[in-house]
Amino acid sequence: MFDFLIEFNVYPYPMKILKNLPTLVLSMFMVTTVLICCSSDDSTEPPVDNQGSDDGITDDPIDDTVYDISEVLELFAGTDLSYEIDGDNVIFTTTNLPNHKSPYWDTGHELYEAYNGDNPSFRLNPNRISEQNIVFTIPLNPSAASTNEATPLGPIGISRNGVVFFNQYAGPDQPLTNEIDSFDQYLGHPQNSGVYHYHIEPTFLTGEFGLDAFLGLLSDGFPVYGPLEDGETITNDDLDEFHGHNHATEEFPEGIYHYHITDTDPYLNGNGFYGTPGNVSQ
Repeated sequence: MFDFLIEFNVYPYPMKILKNLPTLVLSMFMVTTVLICCSSDDSTEPPVDNQGSDDGITDDPIDDTVYDISEVLELFAGTDLSYEIDGDNVIFTTTNLPNHKSPYWDTGHELYEAYNGDNPSFRLNPNRISEQNIVFTIPLNPSAASTNEATPLGPIGISRNGVVFFNQYAGPDQPLTNEIDSFDQYLGHPQNSGVYHYHIEPTFLTGEFGLDAFLGLLSDGFPVYGPLEDGETITNDDLDEFHGHNHATEEFPEGIYHYHITDTDPYLNGNGFYGTPGNVSQ
């Protein structure tokens, strides 16, 4: 057997390989390790893009920023309007009496004024402004809601003069098409229990503070601004499904989500509150 191996010069080489096998194995392991490490640390490899897949990652994740609206509270001033901070909330109490003229005041009231607006189809509704006691409990540090609530009929927010905001409906799923003709010269009116309110642009406020001004808060704590921004008129196409967007404003230079008034439906709010609304009682 050994004579056969020697004759064909096979025996010496296998023995040499077997003798040096531990060294060869160690060398091969080190080379393989270096190759693997270099490959995994390759910064030129493009990242995996999971967006758009069905793994739960979306292109537009929920904004988890928590904001602070305390800086705008001092801008609220109206007839018998007050506020106080209670823990994580600000509590507004308003009699909801507008500080401007209207044909909806009783004729003997000092702010009574016959309609002198520019709507040729104006018709006075039978209701009159009456004092209310409306209390909003609004989060002082609003944030985006994980589940968005629809806005109800009735008060959904408070303007800086203490008058409440209503949504874009005259009744359950009823557009404002006909009701708009009963809006006074400042584009507000009272409902059957005397609650005066704005569904659309409160022109008394935009006339006093500017078309790009801070106008108030919805009950989720996010601010409402006028129809102008950076010198441009805002349209519905500029806004998301809740009728707002997020960037810096004069009052919030670091940016905040905010709603805008526009001149077409839904005017003030779209498919619900962007944040989680607080409580409203009246």
